[in-house]
Amino acid sequence: MLSLNTKRYRGDVVYAFKIEPILELGMNISHTRMTQVPIPDITQPDDVIVKVTGTTICGSDLHLYHGEIVALQKGDILGHELIGVVDRVGENAKNLKPGQQVVASFQIACGQCSYCKQKLSSMCDKTNNSSLQNAMYGTRDAGLFGYSHFTDGFPGGQAEYVKINKQAIYLSDVIPTSYHCIVDTGVKEGDIVAVWGLGPIGQCVARWAQIKGAKRVIGIDSHPQRLAFASEKLGIETLNFKEHSDVPGRLHELVPGGVDVKECLNELRTGTFHEPKTLLHKVQKTLMLETDVSETANEMIKSVRKMGRCGVIAAYSGYTNQFNIGALMEKGVRFIGNGQAPVHLYWEEILNDYIIPGKFDPTL
Repeated sequence: MLSLNTKRYRGDVVYAFKIEPILELGMNISHTRMTQVPIPDITQPDDVIVKVTGTTICGSDLHLYHGEIVALQKGDILGHELIGVVDRVGENAKNLKPGQQVVASFQIACGQCSYCKQKLSSMCDKTNNSSLQNAMYGTRDAGLFGYSHFTDGFPGGQAEYVKINKQAIYLSDVIPTSYHCIVDTGVKEGDIVAVWGLGPIGQCVARWAQIKGAKRVIGIDSHPQRLAFASEKLGIETLNFKEHSDVPGRLHELVPGGVDVKECLNELRTGTFHEPKTLLHKVQKTLMLETDVSETANEMIKSVRKMGRCGVIAAYSGYTNQFNIGALMEKGVRFIGNGQAPVHLYWEEILNDYIIPGKFDPTL
């Protein structure tokens, strides 16, 4: 069983990034600071203590920083993407040894519930007791490292040490999340795929689409370095939405009738759910009348061909207004919420079939 006890620690202290929510201009804004915290200790036989050697910031962390996850509490430690070295192990973690290099999946799974037995670790029934998520979504998905009490308040990996259950020592986030987006949305050979957002996940989504046989891949962003990388390194077509304000119109020029598949990532920073384009959505977000913006989703629906598919892997957190449900229905669009990637379902396949043979290079 996974230990949900995060209160017991050793006496030593290390450094970690902690969150401090404050109220600013009518919106919840979070400040972070580095501070000393106790080193976590073994409290259950399945526990593993990892000395963190590398971590990163995910685009979904901006939800926390901008106060869009209301279950954030002062003192929460951020970070759900990490690698490290095993420091100590509980008696049940027999396949792990101190000094071993590991990577932790961003989600926490019990390994025992019906979802975990199907390797759908992101839907684990036992590791997230958030009553707020249950009230908003009608159910709860798995607990996550460093993602507030909305996912049960587990301390994150932006620290020198972190406590991890033995089930979580797998590929972390970006690669399985991007792969899940492609698989779950059903990208197949000959498809024309458009990708909204060319951050790390978007770049990986584009590459996975190529590997799955997509005929054309079009990446949409406004950041010059991202667009250049996608064009030069991946060889995909690109569209700068600052130069083409009517993105659906431009896509229909490039692909008459519309593309087959749309993928929405959480990596666009101007004119998406984080920073809306129009005054209407700016006002609604400021007044907390919506948590997310429908503008990108509406662009996807208008751009995709009739009976096409839209996959949403972006970390939308709550509610949106002005969603074009009429176009969704009349065009027969398959609008797919991909959900959090079930890392444990894919990690062996990705490692053995793609990374080791050199078909997918995550360091590109």
